[in-house]
Amino acid sequence: MSIVITGGAGFIGSCLLKKLNIAGITDIVIVDELGSTEKWKNLLGKQYEDYVDKDFFLDALSKGTFDKTIDCIIHLGACSSTTETNAAYLMDNNFNYSKKLAEWTIRNKKRFLYASSAATYGAGEKGYSDRDTVAPTLMPLNMYGYSKHAFDLWVLKNNLQKIFVGFKFFNIFGPNEYHKEDMRSMIHKGYQHIKQKGTIRLFKSYRKEYGDGEQKRDFMYVQDAVDVVGYFFNNPQKTGIYNVGTGKAHSWNELACAIFKALDLNPSIEYFDMPHTLREKYQYFTEADITKLRQAGFSSSFLKLEDAVKEYVALLETTQYI
Repeated sequence: MSIVITGGAGFIGSCLLKKLNIAGITDIVIVDELGSTEKWKNLLGKQYEDYVDKDFFLDALSKGTFDKTIDCIIHLGACSSTTETNAAYLMDNNFNYSKKLAEWTIRNKKRFLYASSAATYGAGEKGYSDRDTVAPTLMPLNMYGYSKHAFDLWVLKNNLQKIFVGFKFFNIFGPNEYHKEDMRSMIHKGYQHIKQKGTIRLFKSYRKEYGDGEQKRDFMYVQDAVDVVGYFFNNPQKTGIYNVGTGKAHSWNELACAIFKALDLNPSIEYFDMPHTLREKYQYFTEADITKLRQAGFSSSFLKLEDAVKEYVALLETTQYI
């Protein structure tokens, strides 16, 4: 089977590439946009057949270059910046690009697996169920979340959840994320701040029901996330849009303390003002409902947060990537 991984040099994509290589799969085309970033290092030591720039790839698809050589597209490439305000760019990159890839797979009867996001859930007013009937009611808080939500809605409107697989990734962290700048996880940013200043800085809370640092997210180790992707890749009869999270929310304070513990240090946490531009767009709580994922047959357990942080910090002590 020939596989395309868009975003294959990125964070989740490169970890998936390694997982596939370990399984003996190397007939892979990497589609990405390296630019002047350091994420080329995520391809070191990995095996694949070809690398294609993301813009050239779309053009080549439209010309029929890959019609007979691709069996499956795993579409993980996107602009993942939750603070990006260029709506036209996000819709072109995250919605239109995804739609063109999806339409190609339909015409050519190929498999399509793609990345959505927990940002589609907004403030969580409708909960965090990935049932198809809930999706149309969701209200994302930022343009990034909306661009992902728009594609989910297009999939559902056209009944494509019956042949596609979508992954609503929650807060994924782990090796190979170093190039993501402000979009790096707090584990990566916090680890660096501890090394430089001896402290971790967390946002203050602006809702009385949450103390400073007590805002909660569903944090998932990247190795667990790619295990979910791998499960659906290996079980083509399983389709639909699924949450990819642990099902257990933890506070930023808990996360910070786990980093300090992994470094054998006493916690030192500073709280600072959240930028005004984020205060109305900030998710105070996320927790994946993974009922549907379990019903689909994915039964593996996920690493506990403290254990996952410990493993990641140990990697950060020696390298930035795997």
